[in-house]
Amino acid sequence: MGESLYTVATMPAERRPGCPFDPPAELAEAREHGPISRFPFPDGHQGLLVTGYDLVRSVLADPRFSSRRELMRHHPLVDYGDIEVPPASPGEFLLMDEPQHGRYRRPLVGRFTVRRMRRLTERVEQITAEHLDAMEKAGPPADLVTAFARPIPSVVICELLGVPYADRGSFQDNIDTFLGGEAGDEELIAAYTATQVYLAELVAAKRATPTDDVLSDLLDGDLTDEELKGMALILLSAGFDTTANMLALGTFALLSNPAQLAAWRADPGLTEGAVEELLRYLTVAKQFTRVALEDVELGDHTIEAGTTLILSYNTANRDPGRFTDPHVLDLRRQHGGHLAFGHGIHQCLGQQLARVELRVALPALFDRFPTLRLAVPAGEVPLRPETADIYGIKSLPVTWDA
Repeated sequence: MGESLYTVATMPAERRPGCPFDPPAELAEAREHGPISRFPFPDGHQGLLVTGYDLVRSVLADPRFSSRRELMRHHPLVDYGDIEVPPASPGEFLLMDEPQHGRYRRPLVGRFTVRRMRRLTERVEQITAEHLDAMEKAGPPADLVTAFARPIPSVVICELLGVPYADRGSFQDNIDTFLGGEAGDEELIAAYTATQVYLAELVAAKRATPTDDVLSDLLDGDLTDEELKGMALILLSAGFDTTANMLALGTFALLSNPAQLAAWRADPGLTEGAVEELLRYLTVAKQFTRVALEDVELGDHTIEAGTTLILSYNTANRDPGRFTDPHVLDLRRQHGGHLAFGHGIHQCLGQQLARVELRVALPALFDRFPTLRLAVPAGEVPLRPETADIYGIKSLPVTWDA
């Protein structure tokens, strides 16, 4: 692997005060020393941190690096020691390799195409307008997270998968608990268990009375109820939490960059590019993990079989070797290929849905409230901790001229 690698001693590293949108300084410093760094896990395993764009993308496209849950050290603070990490539960395809991964993903691909997601635009517009109406009626101030950012993607994904509207609140709270990075072990177990129980009941209800939704569509295949439950968990959690945090953090970033916001409002034709730039700049799904199945040459280094790699998406998306002035939010940036949705066979299945929601909801918000602004100093906006799987903000107090 080479002895010249820089070592990152502390993870997860915290973001610098006053820099809520930038990756932690320790990770940026590691990338400056090279695209690969050492990271010693608490149990003594010599893992690697990959921070450069080209190498992160290369690993994601290489089947010699595995996503299998039972092979990896998923959390940098955990002393895995002699812990036997179990394989992913049936249906949880993000933590599987081929052919198991493909068995679960293939039935879903046709249901999340660009064309199908664009057909949802009108419904997303309706849902967005309903929540903006409620915000306007209640009057300022408001917490944008609870009034806008969380409910819109929650309603959309629940309707898509056939989750009853009345069940939405408890589902949101449980997802927040086990992805938010602050719950204790007992809380995590309770929230995860409650979600599993609910999804088992939901699958049974669909078996008894299918409806017009993705989950019911999957009943026609050979998938078991346990597999359907696992797939539903992946889709619900990924389809809700990531977009909710992009809407909230994206609004915060735009309010913190008024010239960029003004340019977007003056030119609605910027919308598609602006959303891609926000995805790159913020990268809320900040890192994922892989493990080498065999010795692999990566860059100038040999990665030994069994080595755990932490892939830093947020530093890759700020790599100056790939993006000019990467720390600048530039809604007119002409680029493609950011890694906010990953790459390779595990690239985010719902990326087109997320794009539709962001392209609809953010312009609608600023059109409805042209004087929208923070109701507290930017430094007082409460951020999710770096221990959270998805980065974001807990609440965003805003106000406007009524």
